[in-house]
Amino acid sequence: MSFKETQTEFKRIDLALIDPDPAHPRKQCDEAGLKGLANSIRSKGLIHPLVVQPAGADGRHRLIVGERRWRAAQLAGETTVPALVRACAADESLEIQVFENLGLGLRAALEPRDMANAIQTVAQRFETREAAAEHFGRTPNWLSQATAAANLSPKVSALLDSGRISSTSTAIQLEKLAQKNEARAETLIDRIEQLPEGEKLAKTVVETALSEEGGRRARKKAAGDEEKSEAPAAPPASAPTAASPVADAPAAFASPAPTPARERRVNPGKIRMVAQILGLSDGDEDEVLARLIDEFLALKGEAADAGAPF
Repeated sequence: MSFKETQTEFKRIDLALIDPDPAHPRKQCDEAGLKGLANSIRSKGLIHPLVVQPAGADGRHRLIVGERRWRAAQLAGETTVPALVRACAADESLEIQVFENLGLGLRAALEPRDMANAIQTVAQRFETREAAAEHFGRTPNWLSQATAAANLSPKVSALLDSGRISSTSTAIQLEKLAQKNEARAETLIDRIEQLPEGEKLAKTVVETALSEEGGRRARKKAAGDEEKSEAPAAPPASAPTAASPVADAPAAFASPAPTPARERRVNPGKIRMVAQILGLSDGDEDEVLARLIDEFLALKGEAADAGAPF
């Protein structure tokens, strides 16, 4: 009899009487995600029941579906869990576990903006971002990113609704660009608004603009830090009455001439490979190096902005 045709019994089962399936394809669990799920179970209970095999002669059940929930329930300190008891052949059990993790037959994920709005509504019930993030079992930085789509400007939201922006993530990047350089973002928005009907702006256009702006800001900050670190020049020393020993020193003791800079030696094949990844012309080492520096500085700039309030 197939899994579809077996009888189902719903009951609460002692967590200590459930064993994991040793053949389950999941071999590793994300600890941070598991803690977040445990926090949810501790607060609201187990929303979706486990699916287990009928008890054997020893009174123990083998888990079919819900290993993460089973692990998280233990972390949450639960003693019993809701479960559906269904008989299942070993070969079909693996198929069911694969289908569940592919998302087949399960609920569809919320659209990113819908999820962001829902998370923000819950988060606003707390006095601080830290308290809200702790409620979700996540970090404040995660909360900022998770709610970014709920804080799009009316213009960017309209472009996303009209389909002129390819995805919610692109809209979020455009919003970040506006925070860094409003004029450049407005120019890009005007360009998007003038696109022919049915045409979308490529995500890479916004990514490139954001990367360049992040690099520009990071270079500007680095230059300012360098100016601050420069010490004022020391006042000139009084002219000696006697002949200067330095001036009279033989040529053998003069400062050596600067060593000429060595020519960079980079594998041309690697340069071409990186250039193709970055969308640059092949073999232009200076251009590739400049772009890599921009990308690195942009990442540094993004890291500095990570603590922005949601």
